[in-house]
Order: sequence, then C-alpha cells, then structure tokens
Amino acid sequence: MRSELVALNVSDIQEMEGGAKVTIRRSKTDQEGAGQTIGILEGSRLRPLSSVRAWLDAAQITDGLLFQRLSKAGKLLGPMTPDAIALLVKHYAKRAGFDASQFSGHSLRAGFITSGAEAGNDALRIAEVSRHKSLDVLRGYVRRANLLKDHPGASFM
Repeated sequence: MRSELVALNVSDIQEMEGGAKVTIRRSKTDQEGAGQTIGILEGSRLRPLSSVRAWLDAAQITDGLLFQRLSKAGKLLGPMTPDAIALLVKHYAKRAGFDASQFSGHSLRAGFITSGAEAGNDALRIAEVSRHKSLDVLRGYVRRANLLKDHPGASFM
C-alpha cells in the first residue's frame, strides 16, 4: 500500500458525488499493471478528499505525482518513498499519544479493515476496497480491539 500511495498521480483521482474513484495503476498483486479502481468515500469525519485537495492547494500541485516531498520552505523536492509513508504514520501515531513502534505504513490498510469489520460491514465489500482476493487473508487483518464485543456466547452465558 505504501508504494501504491507514493505512485499515485493527480489524474488517478476522479472526484464524483460523495467521494472519488481512485485508479491504482500497479501493485504487488498486479505486476502487469492492468490497474484497479476503488472507491474512496468522502465521509463526514475523516474527509480524505478534502484533505487531499488542501494538500494539493498548499503544495501547488496540479499534475504529476500526488504526494511529493516538501522542503521546510515549501518547495517540492520530488517523489516520496514508501519508507517516508511509514515514518509519517509513526510520527502521527506518536503525536496522537500512541506507541509509534506499534504502527507502520501497513497500519493504514489493517486499520481500515479492522474498523470496517468491527462496524459490521460485509467482508466482501471491505475486500473490494482493500483488493484482497482471499477472505481468509482478509480475516487475518482484523485485529479485535475488544475481544468481548459481539461475543458469540453473549446470548447464553
């Protein structure tokens, strides 16, 4: 996912009512580059598209790579690396009061899947966004925050 983020171009995002279609041109499961399109919901809390628009305006990016390194003076320095994504995740986890050693770039994907599953969303719909081909693999991502929530024994224990 980190390499997919840093490879996104501005043209890969097509806004539509309520969100956007995002084309991922290549991934580790799509080495031929056939591309995959996923939907990104704007949402009412996180608002990722508003954040991307604000980033593009602040960095004055109109085309080319969506995420680029920026100097302290605000000058574009070129492409980000996948490792930079991991460092940013760790940095902001720490700023939010979490143990940064427990987070990585992969936490973005795992967190989305876990949050979707805990909210009761259908696994097939989650897999459409995460692009998992196997529900068994998808299940391995779900990290139960509360092992007693929706416990199967709740109705008879």
